[in-house]
Amino acid sequence: MNEIRAIEASQMKTELDNFKVGDTVKVHFKIIEGKTERIQIFEGLVIAMKNSRVGKTFTVRKNSYGVGVERIFPIHSPRVARVELARPGKVRRAKLYYIREKIGKAAKIKELIIRKAPKVSETAPTQG
Repeated sequence: MNEIRAIEASQMKTELDNFKVGDTVKVHFKIIEGKTERIQIFEGLVIAMKNSRVGKTFTVRKNSYGVGVERIFPIHSPRVARVELARPGKVRRAKLYYIREKIGKAAKIKELIIRKAPKVSETAPTQG
């Protein structure tokens, strides 16, 4: 059993866990055509994540010429070059399957606005 976990640990990526459900992401996916290899970008909304160690996957949905396209990517796959966060989303659900029935503006997710901490100026007078 420890041998299996050791193999899984060697295959896991750590830098790809910077997004969550509701975010709009750009997935840079390696495609091999014969002897050539290229990277294709798939941009869409993350509607689901399934968590199980090395088998962790996420589902990305986009509208392509009026047709909804969903694709499931394994996070720790060597074919996923990187996942770039395009826009963080504000959601209150773990799975966004209800987006499948929505059309147009109704299918949008609110953007999560992250506020920065105010800077403390060094020239401010101190109480004392």
